[in-house]
Amino acid sequence: MPEQKKERPMSRSEAGRKGGVAAHEKGTAHEWSSQEAREAGRKGGAAAHERGTAHQFSSEEARAAGRKGGEAAHEKRTAHEWSSEEARAAGRKGGEVRGSSGRQSHEKAR
Repeated sequence: MPEQKKERPMSRSEAGRKGGVAAHEKGTAHEWSSQEAREAGRKGGAAAHERGTAHQFSSEEARAAGRKGGEAAHEKRTAHEWSSEEARAAGRKGGEVRGSSGRQSHEKAR
């Protein structure tokens, strides 16, 4: 008699994937609203931080991500348009943060 192969039991993640594919094929899959997706992402991020497995961005990665987002916003024409007063206030605030220690030593040298 030929030996029959036993199928291994399906894991929970495999079963979930299979069910999700079937639901999409039937058109019965849940469609997430942007609010639901945002909330799920927030919860996932919070859980990753609690476990200590969240990605820690380097300053270079953060700078690149900000640049990419800014470029996308400008392409879509959704970027913030700064008034001259807003730009002046932001520059003043940035200068205070960056130059607070440097300004004091510069003034002492005078």
